[in-house]
Amino acid sequence: MLSKLTSLGRKTIKSNPKRIQEVNKEVEAYGAKVISQYATLGPYDFVSIVEAPDNKAIAKVSVELGSRGTILLTTLPALPLNEFVSTIKRK
Repeated sequence: MLSKLTSLGRKTIKSNPKRIQEVNKEVEAYGAKVISQYATLGPYDFVSIVEAPDNKAIAKVSVELGSRGTILLTTLPALPLNEFVSTIKRK
């Protein structure tokens, strides 16, 4: 999941940096889990590796977090490489 803070999000993080970890706990309450997270420089502020049981769960996370107006999210559903290879392998 790629994240960009809005101006409101930047104000929130500046006044309460621990809010990032609080949001990660909320992600778990929506049925997903943050595996790892990185603050980045460039077009996105954070790169988060998030595990979810299905795309519906990550859609819930995206809508719930995005509706607050503090962050813009881009999700990238991914398959483990060996699962991808077995999917496209000819039989």
